[in-house]
Parts: sequence; C-alpha cells; structure tokens
Amino acid sequence: MKPLISVIVPMYFEEKIVEICYTRLTQVMSKETTYDYELLFINDGSKDATLTLLLEKAKQDRHVKVISFSRNFGHQAAVSCGIAYAKGEALVIIDADLQDPPELIPQMLNLWKQGNEVVYGKRKRRKGETWFKLTTAKIFYRLLGWLTEVEIPVDTGDFRLIDRKVAEVIKALPEHNRFLRGLVAWTGFRQIPLVYEREARFAGETKYPLKKMIHFALDGIFSFSAKPLKLIINIGLLAVLVSLGVLIYSLVAYLSTGISTVRGWTSLMVVITFLGGVQLVSIGILGEYIGRMYDESKGRPLYIVDKTYNIERQDE
Repeated sequence: MKPLISVIVPMYFEEKIVEICYTRLTQVMSKETTYDYELLFINDGSKDATLTLLLEKAKQDRHVKVISFSRNFGHQAAVSCGIAYAKGEALVIIDADLQDPPELIPQMLNLWKQGNEVVYGKRKRRKGETWFKLTTAKIFYRLLGWLTEVEIPVDTGDFRLIDRKVAEVIKALPEHNRFLRGLVAWTGFRQIPLVYEREARFAGETKYPLKKMIHFALDGIFSFSAKPLKLIINIGLLAVLVSLGVLIYSLVAYLSTGISTVRGWTSLMVVITFLGGVQLVSIGILGEYIGRMYDESKGRPLYIVDKTYNIERQDE
C-alpha cells in the first residue's frame, strides 16, 4: 500500500480559486508523485459559493475531503483543524491562493524521504506584494527572532510539509492564540528549508488586511517571548534615570543662578508625558498577556465544525 499524503488547504471566500486550486493540486499529486493522497479543504465560514464548489469536487473525487466551520475562526484555526483531521504520514499545508506553487510539493516529499521531518518554504522573492507589506514583514521576522528564544526561520509562511510525528505534537498543544510556524519550529524536529519565489495571488483579495496582520504579529510575539515584560523593567529604569537627571539639572540650575526652574514648565511636562507614556505602554503589554491567559482559561474550542464530507471520523 502506498503511503498517504495529506494536503491541507484553508479556504475563506475563495470561490474564484476553487477550480484552479483543485486542478493544480490534483495534477501534482496524481501525476508527479507516487503516493496516495487526500485533499483536505477547510471552509472557514465562507459566505460565498466556496462550500458549494468544494462539495461538487468532493462528489466527483474520493480524494477530496471537506470540513466546514460554523463561522469564520481564522486561518490558524483552519490549519489546526486540517492537522487534526489529516490521516497522512506526511502533511502539506498550503494556501488556496496559489502564491505558494503546488508544483513544489514533490520536492518537499523528496526532502522528507531523506529524513527531514519538517520542510518549510523559504521565500527569496515575493511577487505582487506592496512595498509596505514586504518591509513590515521583514521587520516583524527580525524582531521576532530577537525577542524569542525559539529559532523561527525568517521569510517563511505556513507553506510547509510536516511529518506525522510533528503533527501529533501540534495536535496535543492546547493554546488558542496560535502561531503555527512558531509552534512547528518549537517542536525541534529536523527541519530544512526549500527556497522558492512566491507568486502573486491568482485571483481574489488577500484575507490578511493590516488589522489582521497586526493581530497575527502580536500572537507570534506574545506566544513565544516574555521579553516584552522584561522590557517594561528596562523602560521603567530609564524613566527613573531621566527623572533623576531632570532633578539634578534643576538643583544645579538653582544653586548656580539662584533662579528656580519651576518658572519654566517645559521640563516638567516632558517628564510627566514621558512617564505617562511608559505607564500606558506597560499596561498595554501586561494586558496582552493577561488577555491571552483569559482566552485560554475559558476553555472554548479552537473551532466548531458544522459539517464534514468524505470524512468517516476524526482521527483523535
């Protein structure tokens, strides 16, 4: 019996892409590999024709399996669901927009056969991306690398292959605010990059506007680093030093000139504003950590599955 490979594809308002995504994945898996395969499409609460089109494919092709959420739970939840339901000996995670070429999957499988338990796509070029997005992404990955003790590869996304043993570890992790590329790196299994050029989106619009990008970045930082908490201490010490400096300056000015600096309120306002800013930033950082603790304490499921198609049971 040929080994089974699971391909996990999150979908959110992707009616324009369903046909070409299915066609290219099927072409690659059936013609360019020697494995049996399943295509796990996760409908993340789409309100357009995405689910209808996926169901048509599922009726025509036994390899197509569809999981539909009760509402939109987000990309990371959809990928986590795919990992939970996948039955393959290796799992490939790929977005539906075809920016990450499915034609690279055979290369990933070859690297997997050589003993690598994680094969992650590393972008050397990103076509169709704005200067702002490219710049902020570059800054984020470098900042995350500086903040966290886990070595998370830079210039990578969720496009990757993971071995079954890695998938089992990810399934066992309980956190809700997920940053999967960081969790995979955290597992510590043998990992190797596959360098490629990322294509422009085939159709439709990005599902990661600025607001979601910021939230995703915060998940990555606060899920893998306590350094922001330590940074508060350093900022607090800096504020104390600045305040002492202003105090010393005021005393020297008074003793040397006999003029009280109270007449000028500029320095006082600078100190008050600085300390107020430090306090607000500190409270905000603490709030991020406390908010995540609150989310975890509620114990709600990461996602809710409404319906499944061509899936006999969940592989717990």
